[in-house]
Amino acid sequence: MAEREVYPIEVEFPDISAYAEGNAGLPYAYTFDSSVPGPHVMINALTHGNEVCGAIAVCGLLDAGLRLRRGKLTLAFANVDAYARFDPANPDASRFVDQDFNRVWSEAALDDASRDSSELRRARAMRPLVDSVDWLLDLHSMHERSAPLNVCGPHDKGIALARRLGVPAWIVSDAGHPEGRRMRDYGGFGEAGSPKEALLVECGQHWEAQAVAVARDCSARFLLLAGVIDEQDLPAGWLAAPGAPVKVVRVTEPVVARSMDFRFAGPYTGLETFPEQGSVIGWNAGEPVTTPYPNCVLVMPSLRQLRAGVTVVRFGQLLP
Repeated sequence: MAEREVYPIEVEFPDISAYAEGNAGLPYAYTFDSSVPGPHVMINALTHGNEVCGAIAVCGLLDAGLRLRRGKLTLAFANVDAYARFDPANPDASRFVDQDFNRVWSEAALDDASRDSSELRRARAMRPLVDSVDWLLDLHSMHERSAPLNVCGPHDKGIALARRLGVPAWIVSDAGHPEGRRMRDYGGFGEAGSPKEALLVECGQHWEAQAVAVARDCSARFLLLAGVIDEQDLPAGWLAAPGAPVKVVRVTEPVVARSMDFRFAGPYTGLETFPEQGSVIGWNAGEPVTTPYPNCVLVMPSLRQLRAGVTVVRFGQLLP
Protein backbone atom coordinates (compact mmCIF):
# COMPACT_ATOMS: atom_id res chain seq x y z
CA MET A 1 0.00 0.00 0.00
CA ALA A 2 1.25 3.52 -0.84
CA GLU A 3 0.53 4.70 2.71
CA ARG A 4 3.57 2.77 3.96
CA GLU A 5 5.88 3.48 1.01
CA VAL A 6 9.37 4.43 2.12
CA TYR A 7 10.45 7.66 0.44
CA PRO A 8 14.12 8.55 0.05
CA ILE A 9 15.49 11.54 1.96
CA GLU A 10 16.76 13.68 -0.92
CA VAL A 11 17.69 16.82 1.03
CA GLU A 12 20.03 17.63 3.88
CA PHE A 13 18.43 18.73 7.13
CA PRO A 14 20.09 22.05 8.05
CA ASP A 15 21.57 22.77 11.45
CA ILE A 16 19.35 25.60 12.68
CA SER A 17 21.15 26.12 16.00
CA ALA A 18 22.81 29.25 14.59
CA TYR A 19 19.36 30.88 14.58
CA ALA A 20 18.50 29.96 18.17
CA GLU A 21 18.95 33.42 19.65
CA GLY A 22 16.33 35.17 17.54
CA ASN A 23 15.63 38.89 17.74
CA ALA A 24 11.85 38.92 18.13
CA GLY A 25 11.60 38.24 21.85
CA LEU A 26 11.76 34.46 21.56
CA PRO A 27 14.22 31.90 20.22
CA TYR A 28 14.24 30.92 16.55
CA ALA A 29 12.21 33.94 15.40
CA TYR A 30 13.48 37.07 13.64
CA THR A 31 11.59 40.25 12.80
CA PHE A 32 12.94 42.92 10.45
CA ASP A 33 11.39 46.40 10.18
CA SER A 34 11.83 48.59 7.10
CA SER A 35 10.52 51.67 8.95
CA VAL A 36 8.33 52.24 5.88
CA PRO A 37 4.54 51.67 6.13
CA GLY A 38 3.40 48.25 5.01
CA PRO A 39 2.05 44.92 6.27
CA HIS A 40 3.71 42.66 8.83
CA VAL A 41 4.42 39.48 6.86
CA MET A 42 5.44 36.18 8.46
CA ILE A 43 6.90 33.07 6.84
CA ASN A 44 6.79 30.15 9.25
CA ALA A 45 8.60 26.81 9.02
CA LEU A 46 8.67 23.59 11.05
CA THR A 47 5.09 23.58 12.22
CA HIS A 48 5.88 19.87 12.06
CA GLY A 49 9.36 18.73 12.94
CA ASN A 50 9.89 16.44 9.94
CA GLU A 51 8.78 18.97 7.29
CA VAL A 52 12.19 20.29 6.31
CA CYS A 53 11.52 22.19 3.06
CA GLY A 54 10.19 25.23 4.91
CA ALA A 55 13.22 25.27 7.21
CA ILE A 56 15.54 25.27 4.21
CA ALA A 57 13.61 28.19 2.68
CA VAL A 58 13.61 30.21 5.92
CA CYS A 59 17.34 29.55 6.41
CA GLY A 60 17.88 30.80 2.87
CA LEU A 61 15.94 34.00 3.49
CA LEU A 62 17.80 34.67 6.74
CA ASP A 63 21.17 34.01 5.14
CA ALA A 64 20.35 36.19 2.12
CA GLY A 65 19.97 39.31 4.26
CA LEU A 66 16.93 40.47 2.30
CA ARG A 67 16.51 44.18 1.72
CA LEU A 68 13.08 44.93 3.13
CA ARG A 69 11.44 47.80 1.22
CA ARG A 70 8.16 48.19 3.11
CA GLY A 71 6.49 46.87 6.26
CA LYS A 72 7.89 44.17 8.54
CA LEU A 73 9.03 40.61 7.92
CA THR A 74 9.13 37.80 10.48
CA LEU A 75 10.93 34.54 9.73
CA ALA A 76 10.35 31.75 12.25
CA PHE A 77 11.01 28.11 13.02
CA ALA A 78 8.09 26.76 15.06
CA ASN A 79 8.41 23.25 16.51
CA VAL A 80 12.18 23.19 16.96
CA ASP A 81 11.99 20.57 19.73
CA ALA A 82 10.36 18.11 17.33
CA TYR A 83 12.89 18.97 14.60
CA ALA A 84 15.75 18.19 16.99
CA ARG A 85 14.38 14.65 17.38
CA PHE A 86 14.51 13.85 13.64
CA ASP A 87 15.90 10.37 12.97
CA PRO A 88 16.34 9.23 9.35
CA ALA A 89 15.66 5.68 10.51
CA ASN A 90 12.20 6.72 11.75
CA PRO A 91 11.48 10.00 9.94
CA ASP A 92 7.75 10.22 10.65
CA ALA A 93 8.25 10.09 14.44
CA SER A 94 9.44 13.71 14.67
CA ARG A 95 6.20 15.25 13.44
CA PHE A 96 5.64 16.47 17.03
CA VAL A 97 6.78 15.84 20.60
CA ASP A 98 3.54 15.63 22.62
CA GLN A 99 0.77 16.72 20.27
CA ASP A 100 0.31 18.22 16.82
CA PHE A 101 1.49 21.85 16.92
CA ASN A 102 -1.01 22.62 14.15
CA ARG A 103 -4.00 21.61 16.26
CA VAL A 104 -3.49 23.86 19.31
CA TRP A 105 -4.34 27.29 17.87
CA SER A 106 -7.75 27.88 19.45
CA GLU A 107 -8.07 30.56 22.12
CA ALA A 108 -9.54 27.91 24.43
CA ALA A 109 -6.48 25.66 24.14
CA LEU A 110 -3.98 28.50 24.40
CA ASP A 111 -5.74 30.05 27.42
CA ASP A 112 -6.32 26.82 29.37
CA ALA A 113 -3.58 26.79 32.01
CA SER A 114 -4.49 23.22 32.99
CA ARG A 115 -3.28 21.97 29.61
CA ASP A 116 0.41 21.55 28.93
CA SER A 117 2.59 20.11 26.19
CA SER A 118 5.79 20.97 24.38
CA GLU A 119 3.71 22.27 21.48
CA LEU A 120 1.38 24.37 23.64
CA ARG A 121 4.34 26.00 25.37
CA ARG A 122 5.87 26.95 22.04
CA ALA A 123 2.54 28.19 20.63
CA ARG A 124 1.94 30.33 23.73
CA ALA A 125 5.42 31.82 23.39
CA MET A 126 4.83 32.59 19.70
CA ARG A 127 1.29 33.90 20.19
CA PRO A 128 2.09 37.61 20.81
CA LEU A 129 4.23 37.66 17.68
CA VAL A 130 1.60 35.87 15.57
CA ASP A 131 -1.03 38.30 16.89
CA SER A 132 0.92 41.16 15.31
CA VAL A 133 1.11 39.57 11.84
CA ASP A 134 -1.05 40.73 8.90
CA TRP A 135 -0.02 38.13 6.27
CA LEU A 136 1.06 34.59 7.21
CA LEU A 137 2.60 31.91 4.97
CA ASP A 138 2.94 28.58 6.78
CA LEU A 139 5.23 26.18 4.87
CA HIS A 140 4.40 22.48 5.13
CA SER A 141 4.96 19.21 3.29
CA MET A 142 3.03 15.95 2.94
CA HIS A 143 3.36 12.32 4.00
CA GLU A 144 2.78 11.05 0.46
CA ARG A 145 4.23 12.14 -2.88
CA SER A 146 1.55 14.24 -4.52
CA ALA A 147 1.11 17.54 -6.33
CA PRO A 148 1.69 20.58 -4.07
CA LEU A 149 -1.38 22.20 -2.52
CA ASN A 150 -2.25 25.74 -1.47
CA VAL A 151 -4.50 25.32 1.57
CA CYS A 152 -6.40 28.60 1.86
CA GLY A 153 -9.04 28.12 4.55
CA PRO A 154 -12.85 28.19 4.26
CA HIS A 155 -13.46 31.81 3.27
CA ASP A 156 -13.61 33.59 -0.08
CA LYS A 157 -10.75 35.89 0.97
CA GLY A 158 -8.41 32.90 1.21
CA ILE A 159 -9.43 31.57 -2.20
CA ALA A 160 -8.91 35.03 -3.70
CA LEU A 161 -5.43 35.34 -2.15
CA ALA A 162 -4.44 31.86 -3.33
CA ARG A 163 -5.60 32.68 -6.85
CA ARG A 164 -3.54 35.89 -6.78
CA LEU A 165 -0.47 34.01 -5.59
CA GLY A 166 -0.97 31.61 -8.49
CA VAL A 167 1.07 28.73 -7.05
CA PRO A 168 0.74 25.87 -6.40
CA ALA A 169 -1.79 25.05 -9.12
CA TRP A 170 -4.07 23.10 -6.77
CA ILE A 171 -5.93 25.23 -4.21
CA VAL A 172 -7.76 23.52 -1.34
CA SER A 173 -10.42 25.46 0.57
CA ASP A 174 -11.26 23.81 3.88
CA ALA A 175 -12.27 24.46 7.48
CA GLY A 176 -9.46 22.53 9.15
CA HIS A 177 -9.48 19.43 11.31
CA PRO A 178 -11.77 18.11 14.08
CA GLU A 179 -8.69 17.53 16.27
CA GLY A 180 -8.02 21.25 16.72
CA ARG A 181 -7.35 24.59 15.04
CA ARG A 182 -4.41 25.23 12.74
CA MET A 183 -2.18 28.30 12.94
CA ARG A 184 -3.48 29.47 9.56
CA ASP A 185 -7.01 29.64 11.04
CA TYR A 186 -5.98 31.39 14.27
CA GLY A 187 -7.58 34.73 15.16
CA GLY A 188 -8.23 37.09 12.27
CA PHE A 189 -6.67 34.70 9.75
CA GLY A 190 -9.74 32.52 10.13
CA GLU A 191 -12.35 35.31 10.20
CA ALA A 192 -14.08 36.23 6.97
CA GLY A 193 -14.36 39.91 7.85
CA SER A 194 -10.79 40.40 9.04
CA PRO A 195 -8.16 42.00 6.78
CA LYS A 196 -5.60 39.46 8.03
CA GLU A 197 -4.56 36.87 5.44
CA ALA A 198 -3.01 33.40 5.71
CA LEU A 199 -2.06 30.55 3.42
CA LEU A 200 -0.70 27.09 4.23
CA VAL A 201 1.29 25.53 1.40
CA GLU A 202 1.89 21.79 1.23
CA CYS A 203 5.04 21.88 -0.90
CA GLY A 204 5.31 18.18 -1.79
CA GLN A 205 6.48 15.00 -0.10
CA HIS A 206 8.45 15.71 3.08
CA TRP A 207 11.94 14.86 1.87
CA GLU A 208 11.86 15.33 -1.89
CA ALA A 209 14.13 17.98 -3.40
CA GLN A 210 11.30 19.45 -5.46
CA ALA A 211 9.47 20.45 -2.26
CA VAL A 212 12.33 22.84 -1.48
CA ALA A 213 11.97 24.49 -4.89
CA VAL A 214 8.23 24.90 -4.27
CA ALA A 215 8.84 26.39 -0.80
CA ARG A 216 11.28 28.92 -2.24
CA ASP A 217 9.02 29.87 -5.13
CA CYS A 218 5.95 30.28 -2.90
CA SER A 219 7.91 32.32 -0.35
CA ALA A 220 9.27 34.61 -3.05
CA ARG A 221 5.86 35.16 -4.63
CA PHE A 222 4.21 35.72 -1.24
CA LEU A 223 6.71 38.44 -0.31
CA LEU A 224 6.27 40.11 -3.69
CA LEU A 225 2.47 39.91 -3.46
CA ALA A 226 2.56 41.47 0.02
CA GLY A 227 4.74 44.24 -1.38
CA VAL A 228 7.48 44.09 1.27
CA ILE A 229 10.30 43.44 -1.23
CA ASP A 230 11.00 44.01 -4.91
CA GLU A 231 11.90 41.23 -7.33
CA GLN A 232 15.57 42.20 -7.52
CA ASP A 233 15.84 41.63 -3.75
CA LEU A 234 15.17 37.88 -4.04
CA PRO A 235 17.89 35.22 -3.92
CA ALA A 236 18.82 34.10 -7.40
CA GLY A 237 16.78 31.25 -8.84
CA TRP A 238 13.96 31.30 -6.31
CA LEU A 239 11.19 32.28 -8.73
CA ALA A 240 10.03 29.34 -10.86
CA ALA A 241 8.50 29.69 -14.30
CA PRO A 242 4.73 30.24 -14.33
CA GLY A 243 2.84 26.96 -14.01
CA ALA A 244 -0.56 25.58 -14.94
CA PRO A 245 -3.82 27.49 -14.33
CA VAL A 246 -5.10 27.02 -10.79
CA LYS A 247 -7.85 24.58 -9.79
CA VAL A 248 -9.89 25.08 -6.62
CA VAL A 249 -11.19 22.18 -4.53
CA ARG A 250 -13.69 22.91 -1.77
CA VAL A 251 -13.41 20.35 1.04
CA THR A 252 -16.86 19.30 2.20
CA GLU A 253 -16.06 16.82 4.95
CA PRO A 254 -13.22 14.97 6.64
CA VAL A 255 -13.00 11.23 7.09
CA VAL A 256 -11.89 10.61 10.67
CA ALA A 257 -10.55 7.26 11.81
CA ARG A 258 -12.61 5.65 14.57
CA SER A 259 -9.73 3.40 15.60
CA MET A 260 -6.56 1.83 14.21
CA ASP A 261 -8.84 -0.28 12.01
CA PHE A 262 -8.85 1.89 8.89
CA ARG A 263 -7.66 0.93 5.43
CA PHE A 264 -7.92 2.43 1.98
CA ALA A 265 -9.20 0.56 -1.08
CA GLY A 266 -6.23 1.63 -3.18
CA PRO A 267 -2.75 3.19 -3.09
CA TYR A 268 -4.04 6.76 -2.89
CA THR A 269 -1.63 9.68 -2.51
CA GLY A 270 -3.98 12.62 -3.19
CA LEU A 271 -6.15 14.31 -5.84
CA GLU A 272 -7.63 11.04 -7.07
CA THR A 273 -11.06 11.85 -8.56
CA PHE A 274 -14.01 9.42 -8.49
CA PRO A 275 -16.67 10.05 -11.17
CA GLU A 276 -19.35 7.96 -9.45
CA GLN A 277 -21.10 8.85 -6.20
CA GLY A 278 -20.93 5.97 -3.72
CA SER A 279 -17.51 4.69 -4.79
CA VAL A 280 -15.85 2.75 -1.98
CA ILE A 281 -12.51 4.34 -1.09
CA GLY A 282 -11.83 2.47 2.17
CA TRP A 283 -13.13 0.88 5.34
CA ASN A 284 -13.45 2.53 8.75
CA ALA A 285 -13.77 0.02 11.59
CA GLY A 286 -15.07 -2.48 9.05
CA GLU A 287 -17.66 -0.17 7.49
CA PRO A 288 -17.24 1.02 3.89
CA VAL A 289 -16.32 4.66 3.31
CA THR A 290 -17.96 5.94 0.12
CA THR A 291 -17.73 9.12 -1.94
CA PRO A 292 -20.66 11.47 -1.12
CA TYR A 293 -21.11 12.95 -4.63
CA PRO A 294 -19.93 12.53 -8.24
CA ASN A 295 -16.43 13.69 -9.22
CA CYS A 296 -15.25 13.57 -5.62
CA VAL A 297 -11.59 14.48 -5.06
CA LEU A 298 -9.47 12.87 -2.33
CA VAL A 299 -7.41 15.44 -0.41
CA MET A 300 -4.22 14.29 1.36
CA PRO A 301 -5.02 10.64 2.14
CA SER A 302 -2.53 9.06 4.53
CA LEU A 303 -2.40 6.49 7.32
CA ARG A 304 1.07 7.39 8.60
CA GLN A 305 -0.33 9.13 11.69
CA LEU A 306 -3.28 6.74 12.08
CA ARG A 307 -5.02 6.72 15.44
CA ALA A 308 -8.58 7.27 16.64
CA GLY A 309 -9.72 10.82 15.95
CA VAL A 310 -7.20 11.59 13.19
CA THR A 311 -8.36 12.81 9.78
CA VAL A 312 -7.11 10.26 7.25
CA VAL A 313 -8.53 11.90 4.10
CA ARG A 314 -10.89 14.69 3.12
CA PHE A 315 -13.55 14.78 0.38
CA GLY A 316 -13.57 17.75 -1.98
CA GLN A 317 -15.53 19.24 -4.89
CA LEU A 318 -13.94 21.08 -7.81
CA LEU A 319 -15.16 24.69 -8.06
CA PRO A 320 -15.57 26.62 -11.33
